[in-house]
Amino acid sequence: MRIELKTEIPGPRSRALMEQRRAAVARGPFHGTPIFVAKAHGAVIEDVDGNRLLDFASGIAVTNLGHTPEDVVRAVQTQAERFLHTSFNVVPYEGYVALCERLNRITPGAFAKKAFLANSGAEAVENAVKIARAHTKRQGVVVFDHAFHGRTYLAMTMTSKVGYRQGFAPFVPEVYRTPFPYAYRSPEPDASAWAMREFSELVLHHVGANNVAAVVIELVLGEGGFIDAPAAFVRELASFCKAHGIVLIVDEIQTGFGRTGKLFACEHYGVEPDLVTLAKGLGSGLPISAVVGRAEIMDAPVEGAIGGTFGGNPVACAAALAVLDRFEADGGALLKRIHAVGETIGARLFAWKERFPIIGEVRGIGPMRAIELVKDPHTREPDKASAQALAKYCYQHGVVVLGAGTYGNVIRLAPPLTLEDTELDEGLVVLEAGLAELGRSA
Repeated sequence: MRIELKTEIPGPRSRALMEQRRAAVARGPFHGTPIFVAKAHGAVIEDVDGNRLLDFASGIAVTNLGHTPEDVVRAVQTQAERFLHTSFNVVPYEGYVALCERLNRITPGAFAKKAFLANSGAEAVENAVKIARAHTKRQGVVVFDHAFHGRTYLAMTMTSKVGYRQGFAPFVPEVYRTPFPYAYRSPEPDASAWAMREFSELVLHHVGANNVAAVVIELVLGEGGFIDAPAAFVRELASFCKAHGIVLIVDEIQTGFGRTGKLFACEHYGVEPDLVTLAKGLGSGLPISAVVGRAEIMDAPVEGAIGGTFGGNPVACAAALAVLDRFEADGGALLKRIHAVGETIGARLFAWKERFPIIGEVRGIGPMRAIELVKDPHTREPDKASAQALAKYCYQHGVVVLGAGTYGNVIRLAPPLTLEDTELDEGLVVLEAGLAELGRSA
């Protein structure tokens, strides 16, 4: 058993630190789990009170290889002893170039590519839009309902959920939103056809295709609740963008590096985006992000137009190269293991749906799975209170999970992809018990 609870959750030391946090830290940051971590390894977090919890959140789908993977830690230590920072814009270094070469090789697309490194997912998104605008000489950006692309101003404007934008208007102009093919809540039986009609109407008749620089899409919505886009819709969207000279940007920030069972979600769809944005799992916990794509598009900004003091930090590059080494080792054995993890999670969740009426839908791809909770399976009214209660039950019983969804009624599972079968089972047992408790209290 990995879970070991010595105190109530949160324990006394975590509660004391939370009081200090309230006095010293701005109100804005939210905490899904009210404990303070002391150390973490693999799939286990140990808090400051000595409690051991299974982590099914991975720092929001970041620690795909688990906490403190030995090979990544060694790479970080080695680089930290050589140099910490020079700024690639002042004195460049080999690690930045080596990482770009690797990303150019492994990202989908049988064409010449180039890459650019930054610090965060939001930075990657904003730079991808800048690059697309420079290439097309157009301004418009089309995004989708339920999307999350970051919290900086352009990325926040592109993000759908009102809670992330409350009080921050006015927003960046020339950003247009269209429905995502959310089959469970689609007003028509064929969600793909409906969403494509809405998209075409917007672009062709309200914005003008010749005014659209880029379409940005998450193939599996992250914060939106792990909703996977239908393949037919994605293929038609890609064809539309190609026909109208629109840059197709696929946001793989949360889906990348094995989260869907393949290295990139694009591989499930057979699409080759013009640009792809990466972050989260790329650095295994160190802040690094990337934009990778067609060389002629990536080269559109003039020299000096994109960059930053810390982008592609040498220590973060070393971590990312070690992450890529892991995925390429032993003929891709890690991805085979990740596929098995996804099969196990999917089977358990679908079994729960048959047992618990509160589960309206089970969805996702590979290990990237979620359950949407509803008050009534016929009306499909979202049940945010139950999602919050389930997340609380889980952490009080030793499992960290993430809420999600525009309506706050989704529990998403994002465990380290390297966790053991016994750890996966132990965590899922707690989740199942929480669902049973909700059923008894209904």
